[in-house]
Amino acid sequence: MKNIIQNLDKAFDNKIRLGIMSVLSVNLKATFNHLKELLEITDGNLASHLKSLEKVEYITVTKTFTDRKPNTSYEITEAGKVAFERHLQALENILKQF
Repeated sequence: MKNIIQNLDKAFDNKIRLGIMSVLSVNLKATFNHLKELLEITDGNLASHLKSLEKVEYITVTKTFTDRKPNTSYEITEAGKVAFERHLQALENILKQF
């Protein structure tokens, strides 16, 4: 039998990274605070997972200032879209096996 988990992407093993990618795949961009509220996690936890996704170039970060307050937002890259879709398809294929 073919290895049914071979097309799963290790970058999405964690539920927080999976959540981040889910949010970014249906929104043009999301701010740090919006992601933190949606996923109900701490700043440090979110930051470490965002760095992991940024490192593999699945997301990009934009830092701006609004009324002297820092505003950080994130977008999914084209490579991130492709990888996430492939991961979701692999999950669907696994479910179809059973």
